[in-house]
Amino acid sequence: MSKKRALISVSDKTGLADFAGFLENAGYELISTGGTFKHLKDAGLQPVQIDEITDFPEMLDGRVKTLHPKVHGGLLAVRGNKEHMDTVSTHGIGLIDLVIVNLYPFFAHANDAISLDEKIEFIDIGGPSMLRSGAKNFKSVTVITDVNDYGKVQAEISETGDTTLETRQMLAGKVYNLTSAYDAAIAQLLLNEPYPQYLTASYEKVSDLRYGENPHQTAAYYVSTTQPGAMKDFEILGGKELSFNNLRDMDLCWKVVNEFTDELACCAVKHSTPCGVAVGTSAAETYQKTFECDPVSIFGGIIGMNFRVDTETAEELNKTFLEIVMAPGFDDDALSILKQKKNLRIIQIKNPVSDEQTWVKIDGGMLVQDNDRDFSDDIRVATECTPTAEQRKALLFAQRVVKYVKSNAIVVTNGSQALGIGGGQVNRIWATQHAVERAKEKFSGDLVLASDAFFPFSDVVEYCAKEGIKAIIQPGGSMRDEESIAAAQAHGIPMLLTGMRHFLH
Repeated sequence: MSKKRALISVSDKTGLADFAGFLENAGYELISTGGTFKHLKDAGLQPVQIDEITDFPEMLDGRVKTLHPKVHGGLLAVRGNKEHMDTVSTHGIGLIDLVIVNLYPFFAHANDAISLDEKIEFIDIGGPSMLRSGAKNFKSVTVITDVNDYGKVQAEISETGDTTLETRQMLAGKVYNLTSAYDAAIAQLLLNEPYPQYLTASYEKVSDLRYGENPHQTAAYYVSTTQPGAMKDFEILGGKELSFNNLRDMDLCWKVVNEFTDELACCAVKHSTPCGVAVGTSAAETYQKTFECDPVSIFGGIIGMNFRVDTETAEELNKTFLEIVMAPGFDDDALSILKQKKNLRIIQIKNPVSDEQTWVKIDGGMLVQDNDRDFSDDIRVATECTPTAEQRKALLFAQRVVKYVKSNAIVVTNGSQALGIGGGQVNRIWATQHAVERAKEKFSGDLVLASDAFFPFSDVVEYCAKEGIKAIIQPGGSMRDEESIAAAQAHGIPMLLTGMRHFLH
């Protein structure tokens, strides 16, 4: 019986010397390339260089070294097929029984600030080809792409002299899982199209989660292999592990405070809905104003801030049960105070919001759209009465918040706090009533109102007039716009029309 052979070509050499040493002691001939060959030789092993097998030198700066019939014939030959075996014997092709390959680190460099030509050099051709050949023939060939699989393979070979068919099939599946993500990342780079013919994704699992939205649902957390993102590169400074719901709420919370790039902003989120948003002149004041928006709903919620947390703010945060506090930085004393609550998750966010698209899974399909990033630059006053400068500023603040509230959405504000948030209602008047009632419970001064979409009837304006709302901003676009405008004019309420809807479902 001929000696078994293992083909090894890796960029990640973690644990390789020990595993290759085991294979050599188990009777495998080691075949390797370039830096892998040197690594194995330096470890005291006896590998054979690939060009001794192919009788053909590496060429084109290493681009061609394993693309050869003596490699792929040895991987693809079906052992039980007499014609295949006669062919490889005629051409002097030795069988390859085990492949260890991990790919050039394209994922790690796809988003680097380097030229396209430099990125292309990180595209592996020979590696995926060997992996796919070996994986197709998994009934006879063991293919390893993940260093974490060395132990399982070693244990099976130690016990029976070979891997099981079940393991080989699983490892082959991992090959195609990896190469499909690898190819997807390359396609995204080269196509640079928002809506290509085939929707491909390249995400890597960070961890399994304890459960999903509910305890009976399984879940896992993935991050993009090629794109940056605030929810990809954050740092956990303290507290319990994050849950599915935590991560969703963190994403929304950070997007809200990122709307306010020139002001200190704070947002509280509960069940994927903002329950408090405020801007201020100091860290502690901004948080306190956010808390005051809804002191009930904030309990057990998530707090996000676009500013560094100081000691005074940390002391205020610790007065309320919170699931998460997230910010771009924490003073040392502030961090010590927050860590007094062992379960409080403390998250340091490193990056701004960078997502360009929203993907929504539906049964058997996927809806893809570009993100709602814009605000209208053509806002007009539809009434003869005009808003004051303070009212206009307050309306624009409310508009930034209402974009993140589930439709139908209404936000009522005094200009620096979202005092009433009405969202997720099936008609706009209910959302308005809820938002106005909540705001008036906490604030007796002048209030303005923003709507994510047009008013289908004048009932919203009539209600606002009765409750003392001083100004309104809405997209317009209803067939009955003139009724709402006329009602606003009759009651002396300035109404701004943006021409841009902000549905969020």
